[in-house]
Amino acid sequence: MFAIAARRMGYRVHTLSPESDTPTGQVADLEITAPYQDLDSVRRFARGVSVVTFEFENVPATTAQAAAEFAPVRPGGMVLHTTQNRMREKSFLAAHGLPVTPFRRVESPQDLHAALDELGFPAVLKTAGYGYDGKGQIKLTSPDQVASALASVPQQELVLEAFVDFQCEVSVIGARGLDGSFANWGVIENSHRNHILDVSIAPASVDERIARQAIEITRTVLERLDVVGLLCVEFFLTQTGELLINELAPRPHNSGHLTFDACVTSQFEQQLRAVCGLPLGSTEMLRPAAMANLLGCLWQNGEPNWGAACSFPDVKLHLYGKLTPKPGRKMGHLTALADSPEQAAQQVRQARAALTHAS
Repeated sequence: MFAIAARRMGYRVHTLSPESDTPTGQVADLEITAPYQDLDSVRRFARGVSVVTFEFENVPATTAQAAAEFAPVRPGGMVLHTTQNRMREKSFLAAHGLPVTPFRRVESPQDLHAALDELGFPAVLKTAGYGYDGKGQIKLTSPDQVASALASVPQQELVLEAFVDFQCEVSVIGARGLDGSFANWGVIENSHRNHILDVSIAPASVDERIARQAIEITRTVLERLDVVGLLCVEFFLTQTGELLINELAPRPHNSGHLTFDACVTSQFEQQLRAVCGLPLGSTEMLRPAAMANLLGCLWQNGEPNWGAACSFPDVKLHLYGKLTPKPGRKMGHLTALADSPEQAAQQVRQARAALTHAS
């Protein structure tokens, strides 16, 4: 979707990925297939472009450094370095006085027992690096689970987080330009299934005070990290009305995919504008919207019934061009536009349910 936005504005797009025939590669002018650790290929790639950006944060810091020898990397490599490791990310947030879930570093069984004594049960044990969609996470509810949890993640840096009793999860996607200008799409409400984002609804049903606070926190994070580009802040909204930062994502975010249809400027075009030094565009929402992910399990009984979903006139279908559907793999999404967020959410769920009905 970033490549589509770039091509629409007349830019040529080169992409580098360990895989070929990727969703971006299908749209790009040039697709380079190479491991991120192949720094010679990374340097050749960077020589051929004016600016480098990325669409997920698990790119090695050395890769970003190699690319930066020949083209500006936006957001910068330090943003990647901070956000791809939970311990660095949470320590950064805490050091800047930003609200974060209580956490402790775990490097040994003794550390874990001490951390559990402080934070109590339940708690969530997470790998410090390379986790997404619930990967590398174990919920601990009693002491007898500790040994098996440690055995499942041996010899890794870990983070223990206090379990948060939240009323909902929300996100704010912020954009920051080269000149320090800031834009956002308001607060988006997210629901998950099996730790994977299921449905996003915009605008979120939170009061104005919470919305203003979430946006201000997001702006502060972008400024403290000196982001040029996009960054999503994922929040827990606790039962007592407190916002706690769960995670950061320095890129277009799944919860913002609905902006492709619902807003004057999508998150993808905004990322393009930011990294290329253009003025940021309007984030006005044209109509309330909801997005539903399409996971690989929808293909378990054959090709989904696309016509049934497209029979909803206010629903848009997006398929990413991934060749092999797998359980839990994000293959595409639906976006519904309506007169209210609640109507949009109902409509997008109905359209998704229709995909598995016989034609």
